Amino acid sequence: MANPGYGKRAAPGQHPRSAHDFAHLPPREAAIAAYIDRLPDGADISVKTLAKTLPYGQCALRTALNRLQEAGHLRRGREHLTAESGSTRWITRSWFSRTARDDGWWASFTRGGVPEAQREDPERARPTRSRAHILLAALGRTTPSLSLSQADCAALAPLLLPWFERGATDETIHQALTTGLPTPVHSPAALLRTRLTSKLPPEPEPERERGPEPVRPPLRMLECATCRTPGRPEALPGGTCGACRGERALTRHKAPLSSASVHARAAEIRAAMSLKPRERTPV
Repeated sequence: MANPGYGKRAAPGQHPRSAHDFAHLPPREAAIAAYIDRLPDGADISVKTLAKTLPYGQCALRTALNRLQEAGHLRRGREHLTAESGSTRWITRSWFSRTARDDGWWASFTRGGVPEAQREDPERARPTRSRAHILLAALGRTTPSLSLSQADCAALAPLLLPWFERGATDETIHQALTTGLPTPVHSPAALLRTRLTSKLPPEPEPERERGPEPVRPPLRMLECATCRTPGRPEALPGGTCGACRGERALTRHKAPLSSASVHARAAEIRAAMSLKPRERTPV
């Protein structure tokens, strides 16, 4: 394991493991990627540490990690953190993704955005519907005149959702539905439908207090896979900077000064140095 705060970081939104995760990679890179994928967060995945465990040298591992970066499984960079004491520092990060990502995904992730929209899990919505269904079905146990069928519970369950959203408890709903019943109850489903609609509690007043401030995204920078120079994600397509890809920036040179300008400037400086400070005159 690396020092606290360093080491491997798993990227969000990865697909579940399968037997064909790294089939598109060469055998050596696929083996190294599968090994890193099974390491926990915080594990040291530096070249020196991997060379002590895997049957490859440091040069071969460095080349393999660069190819994993080009394939979209690995990104190495820096992240700006603020401690509780208020001090700030840059730390090295190594993000690994079992699912290959393109440069746009990594750029969005580096800026602190959510590259993939998190879909609502349908399993999370079931407890609300199940809670309403169970509450309605349980009425017949305490109040036999309000016994409902499976179809009646399924039809009336959506009417309980506004009650839950407005903070009503199961005891409050049970009391509202079972208190003051007529004798006899000819249609339990119709009676409960009327009470669920007419006795719906009012909406809570909106809070006037100021909510929490939005969390700022972390400040991150990626490193070039070849020269380790940090830069913006847009300037590192494929994980390498423009200099390592063979690009050269155009440099602008100023025109040299003429000899006459140099002599004139020197004369001005000598004249300024020969002047004596003026004597102060009393007021």
